Amino acid sequence: MDTDGLFSLSPAGAPAPAPGGGDAAGFGTPAADAPLPVRMRPASLDELVGQEHLLAPGAPLRQLVTGASPMSVILWGPPGTGKTTIAHLVAHATDRKFVAMSALTAGVKDVRAVIDTARRERRYGGPPTVLFIDEVHRFSKTQQDSLLAAVEDRTVTLLAATTENPYFSVISPLLSRCVLLTLQALGDDDVRGLVRRAITDVRGLGGAVTLSAEAEEHLVRLASGDVRKALTALEAAAGSALAQDVKEIDLATAERAVDVAAVRYDRDGDAHYDVISAFIKSMRGSDPDAALHWLARMLVAGEDPRFIARRIVIFASEDVGMADPQALLVATAAAQAVQNVGLPEAGLNLAQAVVHMATAPKSNSVTVALGEAMADVRAGKGGAVPAHLRDAHYSGSKGLGHGRGYRYPHDDSRGVVRQQYAPDGLVGTDYYRPTDHGAERAVGERVPRLRRIVRGLGSGPRASRPAAASAGTADRAAGSGVAEDASQFSVGVVPAAGVSEGSDAGVSGGSESAGGGSETGSDRGAGSDGGAGSDLESGSDGVREDDSGDAAGEERP
Repeated sequence: MDTDGLFSLSPAGAPAPAPGGGDAAGFGTPAADAPLPVRMRPASLDELVGQEHLLAPGAPLRQLVTGASPMSVILWGPPGTGKTTIAHLVAHATDRKFVAMSALTAGVKDVRAVIDTARRERRYGGPPTVLFIDEVHRFSKTQQDSLLAAVEDRTVTLLAATTENPYFSVISPLLSRCVLLTLQALGDDDVRGLVRRAITDVRGLGGAVTLSAEAEEHLVRLASGDVRKALTALEAAAGSALAQDVKEIDLATAERAVDVAAVRYDRDGDAHYDVISAFIKSMRGSDPDAALHWLARMLVAGEDPRFIARRIVIFASEDVGMADPQALLVATAAAQAVQNVGLPEAGLNLAQAVVHMATAPKSNSVTVALGEAMADVRAGKGGAVPAHLRDAHYSGSKGLGHGRGYRYPHDDSRGVVRQQYAPDGLVGTDYYRPTDHGAERAVGERVPRLRRIVRGLGSGPRASRPAAASAGTADRAAGSGVAEDASQFSVGVVPAAGVSEGSDAGVSGGSESAGGGSETGSDRGAGSDGGAGSDLESGSDGVREDDSGDAAGEERP
């Protein structure tokens, strides 16, 4: 087994290397033609940079490297932060036997072979075994299960490395048996220091070339905290300069060596959820510039544009809603453009939609209304369909009383009549509470007047729905991550009528949570514009009531 030349592995059954030796488990001294990042790998813990929070005296990382404590450890961090380097330091620092394997190529059989050998050697007084597994998140549940007993009784000391969140990618029983160490991405100063060391160190370029300040800044910026990326680019630039018999790497040479920044984004990992969460929250926060940045990051990293388009379509109803009804048309048009045009040109369509969403007035009233209605349905509230609303088109329906008493709104000059539409258990319940944002202001003025006519409330007060209690808000609902194409809603705290900003209406099940609405004003317009209200309510007693159901056009459009 082999993983990108970072280390080689002894085949199963091969003689064990000398414990603590320079060639422990294939982690020997790099060859002269090894890649620059491999040659520059720290030879001691003191050369490790960027992980100061793990390097304090007595810290778990120091105990692991020195062998002071046989604890099993999971190293979690982005690429280029030193996970494999730490494995090399462990391999060389103690008298323990060191065995390395990659989850990309190893299976349960390989794991059990190492454990059986370690148990046999331990029985006869041999050295303890450290088992290093790179990319452990790629092990299946069964493969991870095979480690549990050996890790628990310390037949082996497990050292595992992963770029994925172990709380999602590593089974809980294994995680509970290990100490989790989180490695942070290196800062620009750390990367810059390692680049300078590689220029002068005999293990690196040995002073064969120099690096201009502009070229150095270019390499550091494009590395984005991945020192392996920076050193690989430096080696390529140095090779180009020496081929031209030039001793200094200038900006032009560095740009030819690498012209695309390292984008920290994994379509199946945390970055996928974090970036889409930041994207949605930037649009919700009305920041088109930040939203375009997150869009660009996803496009450069190769995210599926259809996924981005779906999130924009959801956002158009969830966060813009009736404040700008055109937003949904723009979003669906952009999604259709992605299907018909494709990248890279469809990026322009997505960008236009993103700017529209970010700059549009915002309202989550539709989101809150649907969430409340669904919560009531799940709670068993409601009842049978009122008889006058039931289908009266089939033979015998009239004998059952279906459609009797139905009032056809188009027979009234206003197009609105007094009539019960909700089931008995929900009469007078308000779900939709318009804001005064954008186009929804006009809707907010109309809805109270419509409710007064339909419910026969006259100009007096009407029933109002109390604020709903929270039904739970999960992390992903709060925005730390996003599950695609949500279809289930649970309602968070809903602002009562007339309440100003500060409340939150959560929507879970994969859709981003709706941020707190501003002044919902479900009573807006009621009794405050008496002229319009009086006009709408006049003459309601003259509306024709039709008992024939079908004849009255019950099912007419």
